[in-house]
Amino acid sequence: MKIVVYAIAKNEAAFVDRWMDSMSEADPVVVLDTGSTDDTPARLRARGAFVEEARIVPWRFDTARNRSLALVPKDADICVCTDLDEVFHPGWRKILEAAWKPGTARASYRYTWSFTPEGKEGVVFWIEKIHARRGWRWTHPVHEVLSWAGPGEPGPTLPIPGIQIDHHPDPKKSRAQYLPLLELSVKEDPDDDRNLHYLGREYLYCGRYDDCIRTLLRHLSLPRATWADERAASMRFLAQAFLHKGDTEKAVSWWLRACAEAPHLREAAVELAQLFYTQENWDGVLYFTGRALRITQRPHTYICEASAWGSLPHDLRAIALSRTGRHAEALQAAKKALAYEPQNPRLRENVRLLARMVSKANASDSAK
Repeated sequence: MKIVVYAIAKNEAAFVDRWMDSMSEADPVVVLDTGSTDDTPARLRARGAFVEEARIVPWRFDTARNRSLALVPKDADICVCTDLDEVFHPGWRKILEAAWKPGTARASYRYTWSFTPEGKEGVVFWIEKIHARRGWRWTHPVHEVLSWAGPGEPGPTLPIPGIQIDHHPDPKKSRAQYLPLLELSVKEDPDDDRNLHYLGREYLYCGRYDDCIRTLLRHLSLPRATWADERAASMRFLAQAFLHKGDTEKAVSWWLRACAEAPHLREAAVELAQLFYTQENWDGVLYFTGRALRITQRPHTYICEASAWGSLPHDLRAIALSRTGRHAEALQAAKKALAYEPQNPRLRENVRLLARMVSKANASDSAK
């Protein structure tokens, strides 16, 4: 079975050795360099990759991906699209070969998109960038996706739990190009629900709250916008935009709608708990952290905030329990928060103070 890794690259010399070490399980590795001014192409060639250099003007990610896919030999059985800031766990090829079945169109596998400062997993979801050689093309200028362009319907997508890839991005890289490319993407396909969701989110990141609200309301109005997880995320972003504009009532309303839209997701409940924390509404904090923590199945999609699955809900709950006089329960919640971030000085101090309070209360009860 011939397995080929393909990628695009620009000024990523620092990542070359780590990436090639990870991708060396493939047969050929092919890279489209889109205009490096450092020695990325030379380093890749020295490590055995085939490199073609070409500038993509005007820049768009789908064009670059398709140009790199065109470098994959026609006799390849499986194509593996990665970026140079991504690293497979060793043994991925053997797992892929064992799992792949005739007629498979794509494989889905686990992707750790971010890590916490302590090195623990942050945002984790499943992606589908391993695919059969024929019939696929990349679409959309940014947040590009694989689209079927072959005859009939594609074969099945095969989940492969044993494959794991980690993302270690360059923190110095700007995302300034994302907004104009998303605006272009929506202009090209104004009824694409995914693009509208991403554009609304990008407006939020840029502080353009009115544009965010207008765009996300349009997303939610589209008949094809039916995926509850993404709809709930748009509602959360609307809540955040309204909160930035000083309209807390509308913010709470949209967060509550997000909770109802996707009751299997933690994020809206945790964000409401954060708001109620700032208002010292301890009953609200307890209700919504309790709601969040009753959800124990982490989703496989990108609609998944690391904070909702880390120390935050336990930390908020510990503070609310302490403020309402339930110090023993608060200590248990604080210990759970600390387990996620054992070196966090504030969380360590919370456990120490609560343990002292509980011990003092127990001693007082014994003396009675």
